[in-house]
Amino acid sequence: INLVDLAGSEKQKDTAATGDVLKQATAINKSLSALGLVIEKLAAKSQGKKNVIVPYRDSKLTRLLQNALGGSSKTIMICALSPASTNYEETLSTLRYADRAKQIKNVAKVNENPQEKLMRELREENAKLKLVMDQVQDHMGTTELAQIQEKLQELKDAQLVSDGYKQAMDGTGPLTSAQEEKPRPPRRNVVVSAALDL
Repeated sequence: INLVDLAGSEKQKDTAATGDVLKQATAINKSLSALGLVIEKLAAKSQGKKNVIVPYRDSKLTRLLQNALGGSSKTIMICALSPASTNYEETLSTLRYADRAKQIKNVAKVNENPQEKLMRELREENAKLKLVMDQVQDHMGTTELAQIQEKLQELKDAQLVSDGYKQAMDGTGPLTSAQEEKPRPPRRNVVVSAALDL
């Protein structure tokens, strides 16, 4: 979680700042202008415009907020407004600022190792299957559940035998024990007899 407190823009004629304070206020205004430009570009990109270059490197502030603004994250921006009529321009500018920021759409994704993700999904699926089996066992007796499992195993064995027999007949798989007992037709003898007849 990153918490960022941005300083508000200041006008020199209102604050009458001089010296180092003026330099600091100028740097703040410059950073906020760069941030506003980045937000504008990101809003345009979210609306479907192509070939939009986001100038993150124009300011240290935008470079630090790059992941929060256009990366894989969820961002909340709180804007402070003043009800005073003397701050009308600043209030209007802040509202426009917030409206542009609202148009940015980020797709947050969890940074996770693919192998760890697969293991987590398998554990979740295993837990769901155990829960289903427990629910079935609660509604059915242990004997009935064992009979169902035995029938399922018989069906699986029958399917394996059927697949093996089909592969053997097609010549794409090994013979089963039942098929090895059946003698194959003497193909060589047939070929030889045909040659002798000629």
